Amino acid sequence: MTDDVRSFHADEEPHHPEGHSTMLGFWIYLMSDCLIFAVLFAVYAVLGRSYAGGPGPRELFDLSLVAVNTSMLLLSSITYGFAMLEMARDRVKPMVVWLIITGLFGAVFLGIEIYEFNHLIHEGAGPQSSAFLSSFFALVGTHGLHVTFGILWLITLLVQVGRFGLTDFNKRRLMCLSLFWHFLDVIWIGVFTFVYLMGLI
Repeated sequence: MTDDVRSFHADEEPHHPEGHSTMLGFWIYLMSDCLIFAVLFAVYAVLGRSYAGGPGPRELFDLSLVAVNTSMLLLSSITYGFAMLEMARDRVKPMVVWLIITGLFGAVFLGIEIYEFNHLIHEGAGPQSSAFLSSFFALVGTHGLHVTFGILWLITLLVQVGRFGLTDFNKRRLMCLSLFWHFLDVIWIGVFTFVYLMGLI
């Protein structure tokens, strides 16, 4: 082997294809989640008027409460964006603060949603009461489970960043969670419009 060939191999940049495969795999996961929610929206579209002689959206939904809940999730998306800006500047402490604020907004969102579910069940409007309520609880509850998972994932990443710092792996994980969190916001806007607003019209 000549000196030119040896120097070429010594100076060659290392490749890290795992980062691209991680993001690709996560996008595939998000697309599969889109299919799940598409099915749930389709089920609600079919069953959303089947009240079985019971109350409908106008009697059950409190739009002001849902509007507050929606603002919590939208604000959490904004604060996560601020966290990503701080991550791009390699500023760990401000990033962690914004992530904690994001988690708190998400927790408030979940708290309001649990309150709404509990109120409906105590009013005798549980998921077993009608096809409308079954599809409502399935759609909104599935979204709530995703938010719960997102908060647990966020806590896990905060622990990892605290232990290992802003490594490339942690940055990639934070970017994946960012995609997931914004995806949940988009889904909730669909829920707010299709289930709550259209239900009250």
